[in-house]
Amino acid sequence: MGTTPDPAAVPAGTARDTRNTGPGRLLIAVYAVFAISATARAGYQILTKFSEAPVAYLLSAFAAVVYLVATVSLAKAGRTWFKVSVAAVLVELVGVLVVGALSVFDSVNFPHETVWSLFGRGYAFIPLLLPILGLIWLYRRRPAPKRALES
Repeated sequence: MGTTPDPAAVPAGTARDTRNTGPGRLLIAVYAVFAISATARAGYQILTKFSEAPVAYLLSAFAAVVYLVATVSLAKAGRTWFKVSVAAVLVELVGVLVVGALSVFDSVNFPHETVWSLFGRGYAFIPLLLPILGLIWLYRRRPAPKRALES
């Protein structure tokens, strides 16, 4: 029979150093779906009709990389992966806001949609909500501050 570890024996902050528990699993799953779908979409667009809208299709590829980095970093434990997660989710949020605004106000340069066009309207605005939820989750699961060594 297995025994449950004594909570007092677990170093402080260890439980919060992971982001792949509870609602974090759902968040990671959604990021994984977006990583796969954005990669497939960008790959198809670049291979078949790149000359029609190169900027839009390269932005789709960039979004795919961001989703992939976010997926992997959210699934990994530790401070470094936490920092990578924060960076990836912030880049995603800025991307959605900038590309979303440009696609509304400068639609001539965005003749074809990307994942982030029109703030993710083609994806039920999930690309706009996902980084907000991601940042909330990361805030709640941030690593405990390092303690100074006692002498």
